[in-house]
Amino acid sequence: MSTYIAPVRDMQFVMNELAGLEAVTQLPGYEESSPDLVEAIMDEAGKFASEVIDPINSVGDRQGCTWKDGVVTAADGYKDAYKLFVETGWNAMPCSTEFGGQGLPTLVSMAVQEMWKSASISFALCPMLTTGAIEAIAHHGSDELKNTYLPKMVEGTWTGTMNLTEPQAGSDLSAVRSKAIPQDDGSYRISGTKIFITWGEHDMAENIIHLVLARLPDAPPGVKGISLFVAPKYLVNADGSLGARNDLICASIEHKMGIHGSATAVMSFGEKDGAIGYLVGEANKGLGYMFTMMNHARLNVGLEGVGVSERAYQHALAYARERVQGAPIGDKSGVAKPIIHHPDVRRMLMDMKSRTEAMRALAYWVAAQMDHAHNDPDAAKAKEAQAMVDFLTPVVKGWCTESSVEITSTGIQVHGGMGFIEESGACQYMRDSRITPIYEGTTAIQANDLVGRKLAKDKDDAGKTGVGAAALTTKIRATVDELSKDAKLSDIGQQLGAALVQFEKATQWLLANYDSNPQTALAGAVPYLFLTGVVTGGWLMARAAQIAQKHLDGGSGDDFYKAKLATARYFAAHQLPKAAAYAAEVTEGSASVLSLEESLF
Repeated sequence: MSTYIAPVRDMQFVMNELAGLEAVTQLPGYEESSPDLVEAIMDEAGKFASEVIDPINSVGDRQGCTWKDGVVTAADGYKDAYKLFVETGWNAMPCSTEFGGQGLPTLVSMAVQEMWKSASISFALCPMLTTGAIEAIAHHGSDELKNTYLPKMVEGTWTGTMNLTEPQAGSDLSAVRSKAIPQDDGSYRISGTKIFITWGEHDMAENIIHLVLARLPDAPPGVKGISLFVAPKYLVNADGSLGARNDLICASIEHKMGIHGSATAVMSFGEKDGAIGYLVGEANKGLGYMFTMMNHARLNVGLEGVGVSERAYQHALAYARERVQGAPIGDKSGVAKPIIHHPDVRRMLMDMKSRTEAMRALAYWVAAQMDHAHNDPDAAKAKEAQAMVDFLTPVVKGWCTESSVEITSTGIQVHGGMGFIEESGACQYMRDSRITPIYEGTTAIQANDLVGRKLAKDKDDAGKTGVGAAALTTKIRATVDELSKDAKLSDIGQQLGAALVQFEKATQWLLANYDSNPQTALAGAVPYLFLTGVVTGGWLMARAAQIAQKHLDGGSGDDFYKAKLATARYFAAHQLPKAAAYAAEVTEGSASVLSLEESLF
């Protein structure tokens, strides 16, 4: 079994030279995030991930969580690891200083959180949901709710959850039936059942703060009648101490394909008098408030795709270095060598490595755009950055997670027959990755959002649509033009330029057809999402090649930069050509998706 080692060098390269950490740290509020501080944080986080979280990952997979009479016990080592996680301040890292957080840039916290996800997605899900709940309360809750719940949640002593899904209401939240009855004291009594609640019950924290979607008695139908409530596991007294147990219970936990170390709970609210809850913001605006949490979670789930891909790559690489099997083709010595010498194993490892680097670059670049969108004093720059965040968030979530399923599958293939044996450890990464394209909005939901809202309905002040896509195209076109003048990198420029033509072609087709025939347009939405991911990832890999070449031309003999050129060239040669196929699916294949009568399936 390999040990996870955080790829700190590549993370810092992406943060500093691709995503522009220096510019981010000059934004108001981030001035104290010096390069030396960030480097120290990355080093310490890497140690924590390797020494504390990684060792419990396989334990959680084998043991899972246990449920008895409404009580959920985490796998061995999880409670101690979480206690140390909180004590060393990691939970507070991405949160605002107003309630005890460290206020670091999103770009920095994104890199650190990748380490948690590589070491154990199951463990990382708990602080991820807590941070999302913090964001929702901080943005939309009253001062009383903030002061009551946020300090302990930021600290990590209390954790948070998101309760949306019900047995009859999966992706269609308009079907939510949970009820909230107003009380004389201003609280509400909540009743209903929620399913798929990540870390909905566990023994690692003093209290669990549930954010719950429910309907008031006079609520209008559909999504316009959903309100958001805070319902703590234990009620909180006026002095901040814990009071009585609330009327909510974990009815059971799910038996899942992967992420066994994370409790996925069925939560029952109000089996007696009703769970006491408190309204967040205004009535009937809960869905919009919850999207604050969901957008945060979607980026983080996309980052899960990056993290598990990195872990699967490291595991496969370690096996390929030690597994001796036959003499390589053309090796006349006749001596058997490790399988990393075989061409197809090299191809698989190169595929895993280059795609993971492209995904990391995309996730970090979007994180930097978030920092500019929220903190840049230049309103025009903040608006442009927000447009990139809006357009690319579904791509980070959808493309990175779908890619992770393929990459972790390739990791099994590198192992050969041993990869299919659980004891090798390769299976877990694929099983864990498989949920990532589903929860927090399936790939189809991300693609529909990308095409239907972020493309077709994204208008500038003059009413022109496709603003985000146009801005991204301009950025990529500038890089293509630069590469065309660089003899050493013109091959990458040609591939990127050809892929960009396909992206523009598919974009214009969708804009021309969405209003008149939205079903046909959305039939090509997922290929368009993949197209956007491949082209944007290829653009960032091309920029990485430019930076690496500049260092080498300046006299650097660092093998890291040589490797950057190699992975960028591989991505350009093996991934960017897929843009033509994706574009053809959008522009020429959408009608065939809908061509078969329902009865003929």
